[in-house]
Amino acid sequence: MKKILSIMVAWVLVLPCFAAADELARPPVPAAGNVTLPLDEYNRLIELAGKPARKPDAPPVPYTMKRADLKFRVANESVQGTVQLQGEILHKGATKIPLTTGMAILDARQEGKGLPLALENGTHTAVLVGPADFAVTLDAGLPLTMEAGRASFSLPVPSAGSVRLALVVPGDHTNVRISLGLITSRSSEKGQTAIEATLVPGQPTNIWWTTREAATPVVPKEVRFLSDVKTLVSVSEADIRIAALADITVVQGEPSQFQIEVPTGFEITGATGASVESSEVESGVLTLKVTGPAQRSHEFLISMEKSISATRADAPFLSFKDAQRETGEVLVEGAGTIELTATEAGGLKRIDFKEMSPYLRSLAHSPMQAAFRYHKQPNEKPALALEWTRFPDSSVIAAVAERAVVTTLVTTEGRSLTEIRLTIKNQAQPFLKVALPAGASILSAEVAGEKVKPVEGPDGNRVPLLRAGFRPVDSYTVSFVFMHSGAPFAKKGGSDLVLPKMDVPINLLEWEVFLPEQYKVKDFGGDAIAANLLPATSLDVSGAEGALNGMARGYSFDMLSLLPGQLGGIVVDPTGAMVPNAQVTVTQIDTGAQRTVVTDNSGRWIVSNLSTGRVKIAVNALGFKQLVSQINYDGGGPVPFNFALSLGAASELVEVTAANGPLNGYSTLDLERLQRDVRKNAEKQQMAASSNVTNLQQRISGVLPVRVDVPRAGNSYNFVRPLVLEEETKVSFTYKSK
Repeated sequence: MKKILSIMVAWVLVLPCFAAADELARPPVPAAGNVTLPLDEYNRLIELAGKPARKPDAPPVPYTMKRADLKFRVANESVQGTVQLQGEILHKGATKIPLTTGMAILDARQEGKGLPLALENGTHTAVLVGPADFAVTLDAGLPLTMEAGRASFSLPVPSAGSVRLALVVPGDHTNVRISLGLITSRSSEKGQTAIEATLVPGQPTNIWWTTREAATPVVPKEVRFLSDVKTLVSVSEADIRIAALADITVVQGEPSQFQIEVPTGFEITGATGASVESSEVESGVLTLKVTGPAQRSHEFLISMEKSISATRADAPFLSFKDAQRETGEVLVEGAGTIELTATEAGGLKRIDFKEMSPYLRSLAHSPMQAAFRYHKQPNEKPALALEWTRFPDSSVIAAVAERAVVTTLVTTEGRSLTEIRLTIKNQAQPFLKVALPAGASILSAEVAGEKVKPVEGPDGNRVPLLRAGFRPVDSYTVSFVFMHSGAPFAKKGGSDLVLPKMDVPINLLEWEVFLPEQYKVKDFGGDAIAANLLPATSLDVSGAEGALNGMARGYSFDMLSLLPGQLGGIVVDPTGAMVPNAQVTVTQIDTGAQRTVVTDNSGRWIVSNLSTGRVKIAVNALGFKQLVSQINYDGGGPVPFNFALSLGAASELVEVTAANGPLNGYSTLDLERLQRDVRKNAEKQQMAASSNVTNLQQRISGVLPVRVDVPRAGNSYNFVRPLVLEEETKVSFTYKSK
């Protein structure tokens, strides 16, 4: 009965459909009925029907700038034209889009209608609605710089996928040149020159060309300048070499070249300088042509040499022609085993080596023999007669350790395991005599990477310095490991560590002590010096001029000491961590001279040979915003100039007002926080174990014939001692358990 009733209801529902089919033809409808599904399938369909619809992913950027077409014409001492920008808005709703920077915008249109613009920090922006494509046309103008025989302007290039430039300048066959871009076509007709070029997106482009405008002749002023020459005289077995640092100060006029008389018998081997365009020697006169005649100061490095066979010679003095005043310093050095006598005359004054210029002392590589200072007078000429006696070198049957690297691991029981690695320069000494402290014994020894057997004698232990078949011709490594029983650590107390006496002189001993982390140590004493107390060197890191001392691993904001003419500082991130490999570009605004350096692993950078004046500093690092600052640099009393970078894209620019010393762009509280973070990072870095500790820990397991429970976690303390001459080295400290 129920089944019949269901069929009747179905027919009642279907009949109106048949009636509607008469009016409008529709596809046939399947017969009504029940469908039987498994319960799991029915539940899965219910679950799918209840899930919300997945929202489409939003674009990663609000807009894209696809193309920029720039059309400009030069007329009436100005540059005018249009900038057409095409792009796409990806987000829904209103989006703020930066259009251009550094241009004077006269009008803005979108699809023929006026478009309002806003000026934010020098950037013209527009608010457009998306998602949709957009095309914006800007009427823009730029200033034109006119000089004698030259016209130029700077064009800010929009950040688009591709940028094309069409430019028309007056004049037939005008030689138009651009910097940062490629000219693709050039044509000339009707007294005008047209070019088309492809530009680098987002990078300013300089455009210039020559004009027929004649400069008004200027009567040149009489040239007056002062010279100060610092001369290094190097006496070797076969020749005399001269290296002269010349500082020229222009008082009046614009000299395009300087001339120096070459001393008789000497040959010029080099003449360099930041402003030197070219150099040539003709008829015994060295001519230095400079690129910036308007510069007030020039620096030259001149080198020359002369072969000798006698044991006496006169030191030459370089003299610049037409100099109004000539001053200088002379430093004499002798290579090899030599006894040298210097006799001065003509106004030379003997001075102490400490009074010499640090730049001149840095050029010396041999023992310094004499130093002088002079001020030339019209009625006298400085003279310096050199006479020397050379002694032949004699071979010595002895060994010298150029360097000793010591690693000590201390256990909680107070026992210590020490490895001593010596860089030996050996003539013929067969053994190294080692006077071990009481309770110590040698476990293993190696010569040039191969194991040897130490010998125990009545007057001490001996480690072989040579082995069968080994004939060293240069420095090589000798190492040995010894263990000391020591005394167990208590909750607090004191402890001593002692290195044995060895019968070879050691030029430099570097000692790393690794202690368990549960013991806090302080109050170090003894013969060695804590490495963190040594001052960091201030060598130039502007490329191949030097490398920073890797032994002093400490760090502080005022650790950088600068010499006159140097500019340097430190680059850190917002957390206070050092930023290595950051690019620092220093530009002297008055002269246009530019130098680029890279920070070292401690975030430090130094540039040398700068003159006093306005300086622009730009810092770029991957993952950080570009930072640009201008300072008034004092070359006579430089102080460190430091940067703290902000996270962001490299295309973002942060300009700061310079104040030498503190980290720019940060408040006093931020600076104190950064300094605390830097000190903490420096302490952690200083106390981190080196690879020497790791290597010794690995050798203990199954390599060394001893079982020692060396802690895997701990802190390292570094010590240094120079010139160790057959004596023990001791380090003492107090400790307490954490």
